[in-house]
Amino acid sequence: MITVPEGFGEVLGDRADEWVASLPKLATKACSRWRLTPDGPLLNGMCAVVLPVRRADGHPAALKITWVGDETENEPLALRLYDGEGAVRLLDHDEELGALLLERLDHTHSLNDEPIEKAVEVIGSLLRRHRDLEAPAEVRRFEGKVREHPAIPRKMLDAARDVADTRSMGSTLVNEDLHYENVLRGDREPWLMIDPKPLSGDREYSMIPLLWNRFEELDGRRGLNDRFLALCDAGELDVAKARDWTFYRAVVNWVWCLEENLSDLAVICAEIAGWSIRT
Repeated sequence: MITVPEGFGEVLGDRADEWVASLPKLATKACSRWRLTPDGPLLNGMCAVVLPVRRADGHPAALKITWVGDETENEPLALRLYDGEGAVRLLDHDEELGALLLERLDHTHSLNDEPIEKAVEVIGSLLRRHRDLEAPAEVRRFEGKVREHPAIPRKMLDAARDVADTRSMGSTLVNEDLHYENVLRGDREPWLMIDPKPLSGDREYSMIPLLWNRFEELDGRRGLNDRFLALCDAGELDVAKARDWTFYRAVVNWVWCLEENLSDLAVICAEIAGWSIRT
């Protein structure tokens, strides 16, 4: 049915080896249950595989099988709440298999392929459309934790903890991994969001992936500031709140990147943290 790419799942650690080995069987079971026929080569991200399929009535769809963890377990719930409004439509879900049946989008064309001005405009419209969605009790809530790291200045670590301790967090349904590659061309709407990582919090918490993605296009800190303000304007976000949460996430991810030896991304996180720290 499917051949899993070499090295897929390594980022998930050894605990995922058994799941990765079971993916061909899981795909076969899901196709049998939903009467699906494979309709293209297997795609994959960091923690999921996606198989283009056709349903029994001939309509195209996408079968997604996901490693279920803290960030991904409530993806089906979030997609039901979005109900196709600016997001890919969930057609069915099998919790036991970790399988989602989704409407088919054009995976070859994302906002990453558009001029940044257009991408910011579309992202802003999504942030506005989803502003009134309350996160249900099942969705993860924000927990402010900043681990120590000797390479990060004490001032930065203390300031990040201060944001977590003093900045109250809301209860909106937030996609904490909203970025340009996760918004694809669709037929039902021109642009649709995929792969939400739902969190109960402030909309402004979703800012930082929109800064570190396509970071190479920025003209230093001036360009970083310009994109940040453009996103705040397009999404009708609170500037002070967005800057605080951007700083907090920059420091938290800076620590993680150093621990995982992701030096290039660590440099980007350090640059964003330095720009966004409270003064």
